[in-house]
Amino acid sequence: MEGLRAQDPARIGEFTLLARLGAGGMGRVYLGRSPGGIQVAIKVIREDIAEYPEALARFRREVDTVRAVRSVYTASLVDASLDAPPYWLATEFVPGPTLLAATRDAPLPTALATRLFAALAEGLAVVHQHGVIHRDLKPHNIILAPAGPRLIDFGIARAAEHTHLTHTGHAPPGTPGYTAPEVLLGEEAATAADVFALGATMAAAATGRAPYGGGEWAVVSYRVVHGEIDVAGVEPELAALIRACVAREPARRPGLRDVVQRCGVGSALASEPAYQALAGRGERVPADLPTAVAAGLVPPGHGTPTAPGWQPPMQPPVQPPMVPRTPTRLDGQAAGPGRRGRRTGLVVGAAMAVAVLATVVTQWLLPGDVDGDGAVEDPGDGEPTWFSTGSGLVEMSPSADAETTGEPPRLDPDFTATEVWQPDAGFCSLPAAERLENLQYSVDADSHPDRVEIGWRLKFPPEPGDMDAPYYVAAALRPPPDPENNGSGGFSTVSATESFDLLAGDPTQWTDVTYPDDFRNPIPLEEVSGDWTVIFYHVQSPTEAGSVACSGFTRP
Repeated sequence: MEGLRAQDPARIGEFTLLARLGAGGMGRVYLGRSPGGIQVAIKVIREDIAEYPEALARFRREVDTVRAVRSVYTASLVDASLDAPPYWLATEFVPGPTLLAATRDAPLPTALATRLFAALAEGLAVVHQHGVIHRDLKPHNIILAPAGPRLIDFGIARAAEHTHLTHTGHAPPGTPGYTAPEVLLGEEAATAADVFALGATMAAAATGRAPYGGGEWAVVSYRVVHGEIDVAGVEPELAALIRACVAREPARRPGLRDVVQRCGVGSALASEPAYQALAGRGERVPADLPTAVAAGLVPPGHGTPTAPGWQPPMQPPVQPPMVPRTPTRLDGQAAGPGRRGRRTGLVVGAAMAVAVLATVVTQWLLPGDVDGDGAVEDPGDGEPTWFSTGSGLVEMSPSADAETTGEPPRLDPDFTATEVWQPDAGFCSLPAAERLENLQYSVDADSHPDRVEIGWRLKFPPEPGDMDAPYYVAAALRPPPDPENNGSGGFSTVSATESFDLLAGDPTQWTDVTYPDDFRNPIPLEEVSGDWTVIFYHVQSPTEAGSVACSGFTRP
């Protein structure tokens, strides 16, 4: 939970805002209070996102889904505004921690895990009875409320008759490690896919580890399709049920009612002291505006009642580029200015699928979306364990350029790379040199014939002390390998942007660049056909940089 900021409204509709609950790719979520004293969670879609018909249609589907699924296992819809911007929906606020947060310190004991397994299976069965498939069940989207667990976030849920992927090159829904193999391979996301996600979720809860290990998106997805789930140390009967739920063949997975029966629960989950102890770990929320002000969540005198046409700003107000905020450098001195670009090419909901990995429009959610084992942590619960600045492969140090000139370092014009985009495999030839959890990036090479729009951001802001600033990031493009000189990969000079401090301003806002406009010594796209490589670097100096992500696209 965070305090409101200057750009946040004081009210949305009839609801008085008391705090921020979180943020994501679609927009922000606020804690609100109705005139009658009911607490609600209000999701407001971002203004720039609302300009995309597909994104707005997805948001409308979410509202329809929440309205249709009326159950004690879900948060009920309170109100929504879909006729004109700002678009928002309000659901009842459910107190309690997410399952991810509740199991961060220790996995669930067998008895409690079994009871939770049964309750979640029953709740998911009720959702299916309403003709809805969740498609993104995971520990992040389960709240352990005092009265029992609740399923949340139906942003990518679909009606059972509209589940097939029809857009070539678009990624399947869900989160790596929890998305069923058949969905990764482009098949239908039917009810059995939710059963798979339930099994993976319970594996994570029972072990405290990522169900298919950590790593990059494609690596985790490969394990899902070809490997085995991690249930080491889990009681045999519970492990057997988990394995049954994640069977590769959907037809071999048990039905949800069978799961409930196999759990053999004899008492109410909410009556268990162990469950109530977990449910009590949720954050304390303010009951009214004076309490929120006293807690520092609402600045005194913040805002005025929102006019009907209020629009949430696309980016938080920051100083002009020539007079930026001066972040703290690794050595404690003041860093130089950084620039944040405009958002021009956001592609909502796209990511890379194992069987449809040759897309030219991608948005990858890096390993931060997979619960970790200490080396790879998951940021998705609002109380994230964040990333380190390096993985040991590249030693991080203060930038020499920033030390001597106060300017962000920029890659040398002769900086070379060995990474090569492999569209058939769906990833680059080398893994990232540094682990940068929680990073999102997008590459849009399809919307315009003469340019590529590239962006990056953090899905959630790091907490104080979790990451050293500045953290300079630059995008670089490597042309297709020359068959005569380096057809096997080799070294190739990249064309790179200037460096941007990821932590200057709001790191959850997109930094955007356009190739060739924002790149040094670009090669015209129309002159070279083949597989282009896009690399995101953590830049230390003109000659020192570690890759944090890699993608690509194909030009005919």
